[in-house]
Amino acid sequence: MTTYRLGALLLTLAMVGSKAGLAAQPATMPPAVSAVAPSEPDALPLDSARGKASSEVWAKIMGNYVVRNVTQPTITPVLPDPAKANGKAIIVVPGGAFMMLSLGWEGWNVAKTLADHGYAAFVLKYRLLPTPKAEREAGPYILAKMNAGLLGEGKMPTLQNQDATQDGLAALRFVRAHARDYHIDPKKVGMLGFSAGAMLSLNTVLSAPPGEGPDYLAYVYGPQAAIDVPADAPPMFAAIAFDDPLFPTGGFPLTQAWHRAGKAVELHAYQSGGHGFGMGFQGSTTSLIMTELLAWLDMQDRPAPAPAP
Repeated sequence: MTTYRLGALLLTLAMVGSKAGLAAQPATMPPAVSAVAPSEPDALPLDSARGKASSEVWAKIMGNYVVRNVTQPTITPVLPDPAKANGKAIIVVPGGAFMMLSLGWEGWNVAKTLADHGYAAFVLKYRLLPTPKAEREAGPYILAKMNAGLLGEGKMPTLQNQDATQDGLAALRFVRAHARDYHIDPKKVGMLGFSAGAMLSLNTVLSAPPGEGPDYLAYVYGPQAAIDVPADAPPMFAAIAFDDPLFPTGGFPLTQAWHRAGKAVELHAYQSGGHGFGMGFQGSTTSLIMTELLAWLDMQDRPAPAPAP
């Protein structure tokens, strides 16, 4: 099974982009196996008065949980061993075209890895756009919405969700408000987003009041489009594969904009990996992404090296 095929399966979005990246055409839809909602004993509602957990539709794809029709946003702490804790926090934001969340592949698994390395991780289950309840109807519906929302190389998809951005802002407020409880520095709270989760994280940066955005931004296989970079933009780590069928790299206009604005930015462009590689695939250099991300995060707290004489 190819890297692209596996990533697409996990997102239930098997798509092949045109050479120009202007129109993505659906391939065969992989089956999603309906599943009972997993126990989430540590999930905390960001707004207990908003939505209901009963609206959610859960499934598994290749053993990984995905969920649709989320109306009640939650945040799930995944905390490190106190002996390893470094006082930093990362909000993990899974993707799924704002219509689904790949909570296993891009959420809980990622958070556990971060916690193993001393980070207090928080998985954000944000509100989604509604989809048909039946799996047989949901797949074609999601693909059609995806195709309509992709505008081509260098442009942000029109498929967006302002409710999700508000949940991103609420997650930042929650983590900082409980910084003492979780033994973290409220000035060291980052966001790590995948695909639509990357877009949500970027939109959180763009929407946050001055001084209230994330302190670090990890933008993993999100669309590359030029934007107006805010004056208080945080350091950004960006990762994407050259063969991403959804978001062509196109000269990396987003990271170029960050760099031209004088903001710290690091870009990892992998030879192969497709879309949805998560923490990476064996046999591909995408398998190094967490090592590279952790090294980059560590570097942000160190003084810049002195220039060579």
